[in-house]
Amino acid sequence: MKKDRKFSLYDIEQFIREAGAERVTEDAVRDLEAELEKFTETLTKKAITYANHAGRTKLIKREDVLLIKKL
Repeated sequence: MKKDRKFSLYDIEQFIREAGAERVTEDAVRDLEAELEKFTETLTKKAITYANHAGRTKLIKREDVLLIKKL
């Protein structure tokens, strides 16, 4: 079963290279993709919680995301 990509593998590889790696394996890129997906899901759930607390059920605002950074 093919998984829908949420992040471009090329972009992830570029981030790794920009961080200083000269070479990077495909496994490393795929593992970082999986970690980014988990991290993004966690942050999104927190933003939804803040939006709901503010009385918004369908809209996440910048302020919700900024609240996550303060934790």
